[in-house]
Order: sequence, then C-alpha cells, then structure tokens
Amino acid sequence: MVCHVCPWWGGYFIDNRFRRLLHKPEIILAPYVRDGMTAMDIGCGMGFFSIAMAKMVGDAGRVIAVDVQQKMLDVLQERARKAGVADRIRTHRCEPDLLGIDETVDFALAFYAAHEVPDLRRLLSQTHGCLGPNGKFLVTEPRFHVWARTFDRMIETGEDIGLRMLETPRVCLSRSVVFGR
Repeated sequence: MVCHVCPWWGGYFIDNRFRRLLHKPEIILAPYVRDGMTAMDIGCGMGFFSIAMAKMVGDAGRVIAVDVQQKMLDVLQERARKAGVADRIRTHRCEPDLLGIDETVDFALAFYAAHEVPDLRRLLSQTHGCLGPNGKFLVTEPRFHVWARTFDRMIETGEDIGLRMLETPRVCLSRSVVFGR
C-alpha cells in the first residue's frame, strides 16, 4: 500500500494561526504530557505539537520529533531554536515503513499522520514497543479525510497488536483515540 505524504512546503499551510484556534496543542496534550517526560511526535512536520510538548516536558524532559522528510525536521529545528526549546528536542528521520526508535517514551502522538503510513499495523506495533509501562499513545485523524469505519479499523488494529483503548477524546474536526500498554 502506498500512502500520500504531505509535501514539506505544505507544512506552512498546516501550521498557522487559524489552526491554533482549532487545535491548541497545550489543551489537547495537557492530560497526557507532564514535566520530566519523554514524548515522541510521529509525523511531527514543522513542529506544531513538538514545540508545545518541549515546553510542557520542561528542562528535565525531552521530545523525539519523528518525520520522513528531512526538510520538515530542519524547519522544526529552526523553530525550536527560536522558541528556546531546541535543547529538549531530538529530531529523527524515519523511513516510511520503519520508525527506527528503540527508546522508551511516556507519551507518543500521531496527529494527522497515521493515515499517511504505508503499513499502519507496523507503525502501531513499533510505537507500542516504545511505550513505557504507563505510556499513552494519542492517535488523531482528520474527520474530513479519514472516515469513521477506517478509523474504527485503526482502533481494531491497535487492539489486535496489544494496545488498549483508554478513551476517545474530543478534538475539533477530528477522530481521536488514546491507547495504553
């Protein structure tokens, strides 16, 4: 299965003031991200959520920002530097079918990204393997792009590989699920 990945320049359309009104990262992430945590942002793009997470994890925490496009990661690093949190963010360029992270994380996020991977089962399995004992994984997909049945299959796939569905939080114009180990 081949999936379409948003081109790097599309990140400028996604990360804008209007989106901040709809998807305020600090509100969406507040129940899951705390000071001192290690968080992972899968499909991080230009850092819309990564930079917010870096502020939330504080000096003792860190964020692993993962994307398939080096240009996205380069822009994220510059934005993180300007925001004063570059030292808390480690960027990682992954492959379309291989996350390539072997660290333990307390929280993982795939915001509007899971539908773009060629093998969802593999992504969910690899993320499951990174979660610590109390780790949580928030998957959020656009309602206008990912139909309800498709999202239900994503949840079923997660449960098949051992993730537990904990809740379905409300996120504007989105379908969301929080998984745990």
